[in-house]
Amino acid sequence: MAKVFISDLVLRDGHQSLIATRMRTEDMLPICARLDSVGFWSLEAWGGATFDACVRFLREDPWDRLKKLRKALPNTRIQMLLRGQNLLGYRNYSDDVVRAFVKKSADNGVDVFRIFDAMNDLRNLRVSIEAVKASGKIAEGAISYTTSPVHNIPYFVNLAKEFEAMGCDTLAIKDMAGLLTPTTTAELVKAIAAVVKMPIHMHSHATSGLSAMCLLRAVENGATILDTCNSSFGEGASHTSTESMVAALAGTEYDTGLSLPLLQEITAYFRETRKKYWQFESEFTGVDTRVLVNQVPGGMISNLSNQLKEQGALNRMDEVLAEIPRVREDLGFPPLVTPTSQIVGTQAVLNVLTGERYKSVTTEVKNYLQGRYGKAPGEVNAQVRSIAIGDAEVISCRPADFLEDEMDKLLGEIEGIAKSEEDLLTYAMFPELARTFLQERAAGTLKPEQLLPAGSNLSCGPFYAPNEFNVSLHGETYHIHISGSGHPGEEQRSFFVSVDGVPEELIVEALSEIEVFGGTGGVVSGGSAKTKESSGKSSGGKRPRPTRQGHVTTAMPGAIVDVLVEIGKKVNAGDPVLVIEAMKMENEIQAPISGTVISVWVAKGDTVTPDEALMEIQPE
Repeated sequence: MAKVFISDLVLRDGHQSLIATRMRTEDMLPICARLDSVGFWSLEAWGGATFDACVRFLREDPWDRLKKLRKALPNTRIQMLLRGQNLLGYRNYSDDVVRAFVKKSADNGVDVFRIFDAMNDLRNLRVSIEAVKASGKIAEGAISYTTSPVHNIPYFVNLAKEFEAMGCDTLAIKDMAGLLTPTTTAELVKAIAAVVKMPIHMHSHATSGLSAMCLLRAVENGATILDTCNSSFGEGASHTSTESMVAALAGTEYDTGLSLPLLQEITAYFRETRKKYWQFESEFTGVDTRVLVNQVPGGMISNLSNQLKEQGALNRMDEVLAEIPRVREDLGFPPLVTPTSQIVGTQAVLNVLTGERYKSVTTEVKNYLQGRYGKAPGEVNAQVRSIAIGDAEVISCRPADFLEDEMDKLLGEIEGIAKSEEDLLTYAMFPELARTFLQERAAGTLKPEQLLPAGSNLSCGPFYAPNEFNVSLHGETYHIHISGSGHPGEEQRSFFVSVDGVPEELIVEALSEIEVFGGTGGVVSGGSAKTKESSGKSSGGKRPRPTRQGHVTTAMPGAIVDVLVEIGKKVNAGDPVLVIEAMKMENEIQAPISGTVISVWVAKGDTVTPDEALMEIQPE
């Protein structure tokens, strides 16, 4: 019998796709005994965005999660997703860091390493594949599937042959956005099966509604391992339901041999568990055929929705989804998968929120355009490259060839705080996040983000303001909807509103200001903003509103990663003055005018929003 094997993704990609990677380890462990008894080929339980989410939101040690899952799943392979030279972060790491990370992952319980590169640049995969093989574990090379004028079946077949030549044990076709159609799946799998001896492992998100048909055609044409997800976290932006595929193949030559009643017991547990995470549910997790155009992967859409919601810009999701393909084309058609999905997606958000394409360019886009993530599949827009990096040289070698060994340097930076090599590697992935995490862990003050009781009002609190309301004036009631605002001017600012459905533009001139601070509802009256100066230190949240041309602002809420200038520093328009992290990407903020820095209202680590002035430059 040509038995088909199942890898279940409920412990990683399923909840990443539907609830922004928020499931906690404490909700995984109680069901592990049942999961372990099913007989899966593997359980994907680590890697991808789970490492980031553990540290950033859940305040869990991701290595501790891996160790606990390994103990709870003694009979099942644990699989992880590894981004080649990017590992689990958003940059290339030196070879010694890659080798150390793979070894520790293997030592702590990973059996199968699915290794991919966002650019399908195999130069970025060689070291990690070699490290997996040296650890005696399963190296699964993964093709990042996409569609574009430069991607076709011969292109992917050639990648498959190269993966086999590199020593991979299995081959994954990673359709991270659900772009495959049944006919193309059959052609692709058949063509690859004809030239490689490795087992073919099929991975396709259900976003477009086509994945179940694609999995069946894949099996009929030579795939022997399928990625599915327990239905409690399946379908839509996630994956074809495990139970459905098991039932579909039962009694055929491809019978999985898995117990449907046992799978349904697991489903009942996770359905109840999912209710705890209702606040992270997204409106964009059902079938959405727009993915066939925008190509946003399932693992990104719920995070993108959540991030736009936090910025009060969820109503602009359609604009962002329309902008993503344009940015992707400008960057030479990279497959959209971490980190390129974040690179393209964040730049698309900036283009939409700033109202001007590439007015602000993220650090990651600049690095991409310099070749620091690898070779772009297609031709890059020369004008965009010029805007982003000017005449800077574009590298043509393997990006990591420029990197010297980092482990000793990283140890020096975190010595006394890191208590193990695992801690050191966590710091390597996310330095600022990890430093805070490790310090709080040592102090016993780690606290996960709050899980709100069902029915809580997500829009309450000091960080939200109404953008639609009724105003009663002289006995008349007007319905007002604020759709946007213009950029801060010298003395006045425009707001775009509709009054009883009629679009209007309001010009607001600030004659005096009040400051709201501390979330306590208190206010401080003041005169003109011109009377407010700063010592140059962070003001603890008491920052003026941007009212003048020399005020430096951010297009998106985020955290200050670095302050690049001091008071008294002369800058030219366009010079970088701050670095902010927003949507997991770093973005340099440039000086809006030439002049001298006279006030700085932020410090490293501060959280900032678009309606605050972060520093002031006095024009020449």
